[in-house]
Amino acid sequence: MLIPDGHVHTEWSWDAPRGDMEATCRRTLQLGLPSVAFTDHADFTDYVRARDGLLDIAGYLEAVDRCRSAFPGLRIRSGVELGEPHRHREAVKAILAAGRLDRVLGSIHCLPWQGEMVDASTPGFLTAEHAAAQFRAYLRETEAMLESDQAFEVLAHLDYPKRYWPAEAPYEPRAFEAELRAVLRAAARRGTVLEINTTRGGEPGRYLVPGAEVLGWWRAEGGRAVAFGSDAHDPSKVAAGFELAGQVVEAAGFRPQDDPNGYWLA
Repeated sequence: MLIPDGHVHTEWSWDAPRGDMEATCRRTLQLGLPSVAFTDHADFTDYVRARDGLLDIAGYLEAVDRCRSAFPGLRIRSGVELGEPHRHREAVKAILAAGRLDRVLGSIHCLPWQGEMVDASTPGFLTAEHAAAQFRAYLRETEAMLESDQAFEVLAHLDYPKRYWPAEAPYEPRAFEAELRAVLRAAARRGTVLEINTTRGGEPGRYLVPGAEVLGWWRAEGGRAVAFGSDAHDPSKVAAGFELAGQVVEAAGFRPQDDPNGYWLA
């Protein structure tokens, strides 16, 4: 079964210089996917502001409408990926009030570090000595987002720092099982959908986020739904890694609905 891609970035994301909404639509049709969701970044850190990277939500929504007119045979979902929404309430409120959004992701990328909000991908943030403590702080931040009143439907890339984990101290989810399960319980309580993010088809040990073990905990902690996202930042990466992701999700006890555009359910 072909799986819809629910996490795709275009030129409207500050970190996607190769993004192209129209080309992504063409690629999605070429692959035969049932739908695509454009979830461009709505980030509000000083770093993004300094790069003039705040999302132009009006321009983005106009581009979505143009693509819907140009590709009537493709189901195109509008959306955003909210970065640390519980820390940026007024900015998030303005984004969500701008127009209808079909898919809203909640994400943690950044943590307070050395006096500023820093992305977990920043060199020096995750070191062999400090990675475990930083990751526990990341999970606490994720739990705080889930326990807030911010309106998002999908929890994106739960163990995002895994992508940048120091090679000399491999990431082992069991070392953080208690903290990860606490986050999963918080997500289940609010009815959140957990995303399995393929990181553009990268090597799954590092880039399938989360992996099979954590997906099993999601089911055990009451999770009922899973979404798929490639996190593509250019058209060539749409749905990359989805074949393996589908196998992992199915092995964890989730199945597709009759609606090919729907979440997979337990």
